[in-house]
Amino acid sequence: MGERARQLGFTFPYLYDETQETAKTYRAACTPDFYVFDKNHKLVYRGQFDDSRPESGAPVTGADLSRALDAALEGRVIPEEEQKPSLGCNIKWKAGNAPAYFAA
Repeated sequence: MGERARQLGFTFPYLYDETQETAKTYRAACTPDFYVFDKNHKLVYRGQFDDSRPESGAPVTGADLSRALDAALEGRVIPEEEQKPSLGCNIKWKAGNAPAYFAA
């Protein structure tokens, strides 16, 4: 992904979680999983980008994330019912590194 970020000219920070500790801390389950923090660094949104899914025909709008960002910038609370979980590829945990909440 680092090479892809360079190729595509990402203008935002791209981070690599080599130890997977950050993913575990935020209980990440799949990609993409979006997190929005307020000005006090408090997590105020964790959820999907929008209702689009591969091959669903639903347009990619970013509506859910956009609403969350607007609310956070305005200091408004983002209700739990507006925080739909992301659906995507599960995280590939390094051997022996899966967090306890994913243990079989």
